[in-house]
Amino acid sequence: METPEQEIAARQGWMGLLARAPAERLTALLEGAELPGFDWLRVPETGGVMVRGRMGGTGAPFNLGEMTVTRCALRLESGEVGHAHVQGRGRSHAERAALVDALMQGPRAEEIQARVLAPLAAEEAARRAARAAKAAATKVDFFTMVRGE
Repeated sequence: METPEQEIAARQGWMGLLARAPAERLTALLEGAELPGFDWLRVPETGGVMVRGRMGGTGAPFNLGEMTVTRCALRLESGEVGHAHVQGRGRSHAERAALVDALMQGPRAEEIQARVLAPLAAEEAARRAARAAKAAATKVDFFTMVRGE
């Protein structure tokens, strides 16, 4: 049995993954799935948020700029509540992310994990590895000479 902290961390993980996922890929993964009905608690709405940053992760915070986000909340017929915040104006992306969030809290969690979250996580890992390999290819090592020989 998971502790509340572990449950929160797991939910933060899948919600972040859903927010970063390409909207069209999320749509494709849910295509053909039997999705339950739901009621809106908060219809998808678009707004702006201030993004803050820190130099080196420890410096004084500063306002980096604004970002457009879309958020929504829904309740499944079975009672689970799903939330989503996604970058941009993707109302359908926010809806699908909230739907997956709600489904992950119910009896279909393993099915949704295998059908949606596992492929998204693998694709994200592949994108990160490709980006890291591309960056590593441009690395210059200035200390290649052996001293004293």
